[in-house]
Amino acid sequence: MAALKIILTVLLVIAEVFLIVIVLLQPGKTAGISGSIAGGAETFFGKNKARSYEGKLQRWTKISAGAFIALNIILVLVNKLA
Repeated sequence: MAALKIILTVLLVIAEVFLIVIVLLQPGKTAGISGSIAGGAETFFGKNKARSYEGKLQRWTKISAGAFIALNIILVLVNKLA
């Protein structure tokens, strides 16, 4: 049981670091006054947003956050059983 705790803890730390890096790589959403003036340009790029760099980062953020939550729950359950 101790080996399982160590493995889960290592996986949790890896997921934490990965989540932090992914969130820090994402660009800011604030465009300021230029975003309100040129807001119509986003509708063209909005169609292919899932294929863009930002879309991929958002997808990986969701996946890594889900893995982080799942690993935390599993680790708590393992600690309760031990």
